[in-house]
Amino acid sequence: MKILVVDDEDLLVKGIRFNLQNEGYEVLTGSNGLEALQIVQSQKPDLLVLDVMMPEMDGLTACSKIREFSNVPIILLTAKTDDMDKLMGFDHGADDYLTKPFNILELKARIRALLRRSSSGKSAAEANTLTIGPITLDLDARNAYRSGELVDLTAKEFDVIEFLMRNPNRVYSREALLDTIWAYEYRSDIRTVDVHIRRLREKLEEHPAEPNYIMTKWGVGYYFRK
Repeated sequence: MKILVVDDEDLLVKGIRFNLQNEGYEVLTGSNGLEALQIVQSQKPDLLVLDVMMPEMDGLTACSKIREFSNVPIILLTAKTDDMDKLMGFDHGADDYLTKPFNILELKARIRALLRRSSSGKSAAEANTLTIGPITLDLDARNAYRSGELVDLTAKEFDVIEFLMRNPNRVYSREALLDTIWAYEYRSDIRTVDVHIRRLREKLEEHPAEPNYIMTKWGVGYYFRK
């Protein structure tokens, strides 16, 4: 799936691009509304993440112009929190609205939801669940199952296992997991990652001391074995 991210904050664009590429998306970028128009016309992305306040052409104007020729799902980003601003976004053709600062995991969840609803997205049956071995994640309800039985995970435990299962056999250091899962929050002690991995093994592995799926690459980090 191809996602276009348009924002005049370069660091924010780089952060979103990094996280979406880790999810397997192809990511295009732009810095103003005019570029958004041109890229949507030429590259035909499957979804657009569009900032409201930008030079040359603001996001609301770009959204309205894009709606003249495309039904691509659009998520607006804004620093404003007023309900009237949100209503204006929807009136201009936006499908969803996210206020800065936001959690990257929430953005990814909203992207998945919009792609499922769009004609260019996967079928709901494919997109709603993620299964490897005996472990299944219901991505809408954010429930985890081991061999068909519901397992009680905390929100962060679910975030960690979802990220690892979406990127099987790829090793991530503790620092990389902190940057990705806890990206917009207080940078916790690095041992936080170890604690979450241990708890996930206790809940999802048949033999936590000898795991088959949530693996350690000694001296490097953790990965999910497929």
